[in-house]
Amino acid sequence: MFFFHPRFMFDQAKAVQQDFNLLVHRVSQDREFLTGCLRSVIKVDNFTAGLFNIYEQVQEEGVAQPIRLGIYRSDYLLGSTSKTGVGDDTSQNTATGQLQIKQTEINTIAVTGAGFGEKIAHLHKHVLRLLGLTDMNKNIPDNRALDQNVDGLIAAWEQYGSKNSLMFLKYFVFQIVNSNLFVFKLSLRAIIVFVVEEERCGRVFNQRLMEFTIMERNPSITVKRYDLRQIEEEGELKPDKTLFIRGSEVAVVYFRVGYSPEHYPTSKEWSARLKMERSRAIKVPCIAYHLAGTKKVQQELAQPGVLERFLDDPKVVGRVRATFAGQYTLEMGLEGDKTVQMATTNPQDYIMKPQREGGGNNIFGEDIRTLLNKLGDSEERTAYVVMDRIHPAIVPNYHIKAGQETKLLRSFYELGIFGVFMADGDRVIHNKQTGHYMRTKDSSATDEGIDSGISVMDSPYLV
Repeated sequence: MFFFHPRFMFDQAKAVQQDFNLLVHRVSQDREFLTGCLRSVIKVDNFTAGLFNIYEQVQEEGVAQPIRLGIYRSDYLLGSTSKTGVGDDTSQNTATGQLQIKQTEINTIAVTGAGFGEKIAHLHKHVLRLLGLTDMNKNIPDNRALDQNVDGLIAAWEQYGSKNSLMFLKYFVFQIVNSNLFVFKLSLRAIIVFVVEEERCGRVFNQRLMEFTIMERNPSITVKRYDLRQIEEEGELKPDKTLFIRGSEVAVVYFRVGYSPEHYPTSKEWSARLKMERSRAIKVPCIAYHLAGTKKVQQELAQPGVLERFLDDPKVVGRVRATFAGQYTLEMGLEGDKTVQMATTNPQDYIMKPQREGGGNNIFGEDIRTLLNKLGDSEERTAYVVMDRIHPAIVPNYHIKAGQETKLLRSFYELGIFGVFMADGDRVIHNKQTGHYMRTKDSSATDEGIDSGISVMDSPYLV
């Protein structure tokens, strides 16, 4: 059902999203910083090393497409990082100032939930109307996450067409070559490609909502779905870096895969990723945005004085830093050794994170001690970071699942705030907070989500 949420904390999470959008962009442009962050990780983590190798090759060759589009989701828990937690009474803890919004992570690739988040808000408002409680609808915030995230993809398609049209028009004017008029028209029919898993994947439904909304909003756009292997076998990179797949020019590549080692079972998948990154298609995200969202980069950004490298306004720095939980390095040396001692002494107070996305990867409790003892003084520990465990506020809530009895469970929630950012080099074209996505979880859960059946979709009820 609904999760009662302090309005000012919801507003806080929304207000800082544009700051995070800009932060990711600026981090992505700082090659020295990215390289320094990931230097140890890529020695022991083959997957991150593969991504970084693509990044390095693109940097050395020269970035073919300066326009970058990011669709992000920043995830938060309402709770405390104190070792005692916040207990079960949300209203009491709010009054005593214990509750805070703390970021669990920012996702920069294949973010999901925009379509579902928008529709669940409509559903909950409909239920209130059926119950004769229409006045309560004002406490459920409007959510246009699907529409506004799609706006970003459409804007990228338009930017690609506009840039290419100007280039071809200049060529037509100065070279007086009539045949270029055909090329000009072709660029306006370029497609958007969703890079996906096989069609049997359960994530297809959220993807289809975005796909259909794009084509409804702009019938001139065609969206095609290809997996990495198809792109490698049927995609062609022209000498001018234009990407064609099955004869269609590609304007925008939207990654819904590519964030996990299992997405690259052979060299063909890696070759496909490199082919797209080398192309003039606008990537969502480009490889630099992908790497800027790794756990190691997020851990480094949480260190004192680092945000100031990328954000000029002290008020912005303060807003962003206020959402951070403590994060600690496992680099070889005194600081890393200190983290190991801290995490093995009180593992219940921390989370250990590898450089992975998609849920189900984090290590909790006694498993932290077991893993760190196993790793010992090996450099393999540098593939992980350690974060303070956020102790979420626990409240009773109903979980409604198809084919199952409705249950009242001790629950906590995770709030995702979406952002869309587009820039051409240093010139910012779009920077927006675009909506939200709330998941309510059984309090016995760790980091599993909707796809695993642990969580249910929800709406914040602002108080």
